[in-house]
Amino acid sequence: MTRALGVGIIGASATRGWAKISHVPAIQGLAGLEVVAVASGTQSKAEEAARAFGAKTGYADAEDLIKDPAVDIVTIAVKVPDHRELVLAALEASKHIYCEWPLGRSLAEAEELAAAAKATKVHVLTGLQTRLNPVMLRARDLVSTGTIGRPLAARIFSSTIAFGPKVETAMSFAEDPANGATLVTIQGAHTLDFRIAVLGPLTDLSALATTQFRQTTVGDSATQKTRLTHDHLLVQARVGAAIPLSVEVAGGRPIDSVAFRMEIDGEMGTLHIDGGAPRGFQSGKLIVSWCGELQHVDEGEGAAMPAEAANVALMYAALRNDFLSGTATVPDFEHAVRLTKLLSDLTASSRTGCRKLSADWPT
Repeated sequence: MTRALGVGIIGASATRGWAKISHVPAIQGLAGLEVVAVASGTQSKAEEAARAFGAKTGYADAEDLIKDPAVDIVTIAVKVPDHRELVLAALEASKHIYCEWPLGRSLAEAEELAAAAKATKVHVLTGLQTRLNPVMLRARDLVSTGTIGRPLAARIFSSTIAFGPKVETAMSFAEDPANGATLVTIQGAHTLDFRIAVLGPLTDLSALATTQFRQTTVGDSATQKTRLTHDHLLVQARVGAAIPLSVEVAGGRPIDSVAFRMEIDGEMGTLHIDGGAPRGFQSGKLIVSWCGELQHVDEGEGAAMPAEAANVALMYAALRNDFLSGTATVPDFEHAVRLTKLLSDLTASSRTGCRKLSADWPT
């Protein structure tokens, strides 16, 4: 490779936001990648972000960033309702894409974007960053090699400080289910995708989605609103024919509470995965232990990264390597469609009380 791949980040702010604490340090800490452009809504904010992150150019208009010939990879780190238009524009410009999860506001939108991507030759990635988490890979190895013996049962608790009784102004859009960013589609999806990556696809499930914080206060003005989405999720499922699974995904939990724990009982003992972060385990680091003994994990290129950036960095590294070698190792848009279908089944189960079964769940 004669030059670093240029990354243009749509949704980069010099003062706050997910791109600032994850995408930017991830790219800056990896060989072969460079932040070359940012887009941030207004020209003054874009130029401020460009100076802060060492980018050559700041754009007020995201489409100008997409057209920039120095940009090889377009990172879409904005609200879900804006994903569709930006993804289609990037595909039209033949740019590779890192789009944050959820891919679209609905299954139909995700399917449209996946079909559009499949018709091109570009590499696309959806931000399910724990799919390449080194602890997940180590745990999966311990299961698949038979180290823990035959799996007998699994349990997960996954929490986030978000979706509680107090809502930041920046997250107020997530209170409208039509925007596609809810506890179920964000924390629930990351949690189920992680579990599937370790143990394999589900056979069936039943779900119960609940709203525990019905009255919320939004922003500094403490505007009172009635919550229209769910902030707690329980799932019971089977993996294969004989492995029962329970999952609890909880919003609005205190910052000092347990963020994430996964237990897998095997015939030879119990495997534990612990850790996470207040905003959700996908933005923190994890540890894995087997029969009480901490397991060594090779963190690769994410080892020296801040916790929020480590998983994201491994996704960028895989996308870079896919570009160079022609491989396909990242969770792409078709994977996003399968996971969105799973969430649709989950929502239907909670609404109707029936167990749902789909042949197209993620693997």
